[in-house]
Amino acid sequence: MFSQIKLDLKILDSNLKKMIGARHPILYAAAEHLFDAGGKKIRPAIVLLVSKATNTNNKIKNEHKRLAEITEIIHTASLVHDDVIDDCDTRRGIQTVHNTFSNKIAILAGDFLFAQASWYLANLDNLEVVKIISKVITDFAEGEVMQGITNFDTSISIEDYVEKSFYKTASLIAASCKAAVMINHVDENTQRIFYNYGKHIGLAFQIMDDILDITGSETSLGKPAGSDLKNGNLTSPLIFALHNQPELIKLIDREFQEDGDQKKAVELIHRTHAIEKAKDLAIEHAQASLQYLKTYQHNDFIDTLKYISNYIINRIH
Repeated sequence: MFSQIKLDLKILDSNLKKMIGARHPILYAAAEHLFDAGGKKIRPAIVLLVSKATNTNNKIKNEHKRLAEITEIIHTASLVHDDVIDDCDTRRGIQTVHNTFSNKIAILAGDFLFAQASWYLANLDNLEVVKIISKVITDFAEGEVMQGITNFDTSISIEDYVEKSFYKTASLIAASCKAAVMINHVDENTQRIFYNYGKHIGLAFQIMDDILDITGSETSLGKPAGSDLKNGNLTSPLIFALHNQPELIKLIDREFQEDGDQKKAVELIHRTHAIEKAKDLAIEHAQASLQYLKTYQHNDFIDTLKYISNYIINRIH
């Protein structure tokens, strides 16, 4: 899927470890631990594709490469903190940072990565890009607070869920897409197009991940299935199922504390059309991302961005 930017992504992989460059070996080891696990690199790949799609020479500037790296560092920092909050045992198939080291080291490693990303961001010498990417870090915090105060709350609406998903996931993709266009000094309408592409593709990805948390296996997810249920994070499949399975409310009210509660909840969700409704919601956002791309001039990199949207649609059918 990313053959056009394969070399760029390979360089990005090697640069990430150089960029974290912590002086204290424990801090470096904690940050390196998660980078060693790999990951899909979807976010930096999208940044690089948007960079090429909106550059008249279809070239990637050094600032674009650094923006892609910053995007992945910010994303990784948020994962380290999320894992502490949710007490996840594994991430990307390996032990989480706080399990390998400690909660304190994991929090400090996450803070360090955010700080490093901010430093490299400032060195782009582009105030508008600094503003839009800096806002993402506050969005992460707002999204985490929104999730925290709605844990095990059966009154949460789909609208609340989508808003939280924007802050926690889509904000970074949307902002980095817009920033990539800004570095190319392209007009505000084009910036808006790619911001909205990133927003909707980000929401589609998040909804799809939430579906897979219910339907996937630990092997495919790289973390235990049903972890959202355990942490009281009520996602779209569960929210849609609540209307048809009142028994779910009892399980949520007792916070899945009894043996078999999580398994029972998954079974109840599968007895409804909730998974299909959640898939429809993801498809709606993937199709919205395609609509924004239709308004932009055609090139090979736009085709790849469209392919990503279609990949999501086909994957969840």
